[in-house]
Amino acid sequence: MRAAAMPRDARIRRAADFAALRNVSGRLGGRCFLLRFGNNTADTARLGLAISKRCSKRAVDRNRIKRLAREAFRRARPDLPPVDILVMARDSAVQVTGAALLAELDTLLRRIRPLKPEGADGTIAR
Repeated sequence: MRAAAMPRDARIRRAADFAALRNVSGRLGGRCFLLRFGNNTADTARLGLAISKRCSKRAVDRNRIKRLAREAFRRARPDLPPVDILVMARDSAVQVTGAALLAELDTLLRRIRPLKPEGADGTIAR
């Protein structure tokens, strides 16, 4: 495996994990992206991508956005808590430059904090 490649355990692969993030999770939004995140049982952060045809009908545009999202996650992964992150693109992401998309994703990924565990007392997650 190449050094820059994303390992298998850093990806969300099961449909149930995607569904859990859509139903119960934290949300962060920007101009071009919406991030949903939730705690996981793995020791590392995991990434899932949901870039739909509603964002762009052209596959080349959707693939460009996915590549940039994976790159931003790869950079931020060592500093992230053990959470699952689902990245969804808005329609406006197609017209924005790659550098601007990376900057927005870096900002959103830095803001991610673990959610409070189920049944925990207090307001601070540990």
